Amino acid sequence: MTNLPTRPLGDTGLRISPVGFGAWAIAGPDWRYGWGAQDDDESIAAIRHAVDRGVTWIDTAPVYGLGHSERLVAKALSGIPESDRPLVFTKVGLVWDPDDRLAPPRRDMSPASVRREVEASLRRLEVDHIDLYQVHWPAEQHGPLDAGAETSVRNARPEPGTPLEEYWRVMADLKAEGKVRAIGLSNHDVAHLERAEAVAHVDTLQPPFSLINRGAAAEIAWCAARHTAVIGYSPLQSGLLTGAFTAARAAALPPDDWRRRHPDFTTDLRRNLALADALRPVAHRHGTTVAAIAVAWTLHRHGVTGAIVGARRPGQVDGWLPAATLRLDPEDLAEIRAAITHTGAGHGPACSGGVGESP
Repeated sequence: MTNLPTRPLGDTGLRISPVGFGAWAIAGPDWRYGWGAQDDDESIAAIRHAVDRGVTWIDTAPVYGLGHSERLVAKALSGIPESDRPLVFTKVGLVWDPDDRLAPPRRDMSPASVRREVEASLRRLEVDHIDLYQVHWPAEQHGPLDAGAETSVRNARPEPGTPLEEYWRVMADLKAEGKVRAIGLSNHDVAHLERAEAVAHVDTLQPPFSLINRGAAAEIAWCAARHTAVIGYSPLQSGLLTGAFTAARAAALPPDDWRRRHPDFTTDLRRNLALADALRPVAHRHGTTVAAIAVAWTLHRHGVTGAIVGARRPGQVDGWLPAATLRLDPEDLAEIRAAITHTGAGHGPACSGGVGESP
């Protein structure tokens, strides 16, 4: 087994490798945000390969495959000695309709629902505690996840949901009871973070953060000032920044792959692929992959503790794993910043926000 460097996960007492395995894409087809057909044996092999190469944590969620991802994580980790097992992070707050797998999941953080969800996740993961339990989305509106998104019906009016202070207190209670070791928020903004912190310390935040989606700067800065760990998700922007994605591949995505419906893969595709291509000279200088450069840029951001990176096959893990030890120099960062400006890809500050880096 390979050892990677580790970083403290905020004030939790846990330590994690700079990169973690994201288990969304392995969740299989036939649900609202599936990635098309996926071979379960390959998924299990990818997880085990990542662990063998030194990845110390896996991030999943009940809604990924409507329970399937959590069950796959359990299968992948079965038989691994306790001393070598990675930490398991999962989430709460998205509830699906078992009679309509393609319906948008509902946001529900009512105390009773949270209690049901944590017990269900413990069973599917086959563990006696969850290392990090995260609120998947703000849930003060009790409606479908699509509500408010670009793909939603504009007149959707979600019903009032559970106030943040109430659901964050439930999360703190789960931690006190030992069912979970740490608690975090995902997709919550600075105003949400402030309100939650007044109830109980926010151990972690999981925002989207990549060369294309650079909009979490304020949240990351808030966390850095309060010893709240940040684990950014989608640093490869769902495959666009791997260096292997093409316009032809986007056109050939199966109908049940959620990416077919997203602007990143349609109206914004040309700019996004141009940005990925601009990373090739940087990757060449370091003798590594475009994917590793993209993930390393995310990890360079001051305040970012780790990056969640998905893989559907073992070989994909090897494409991004070098980011765990890669250091970008000022020349690299300036070249990447210029590429962001030139291509016009994505949104948010072109500067990664690393220590000592000027905008």
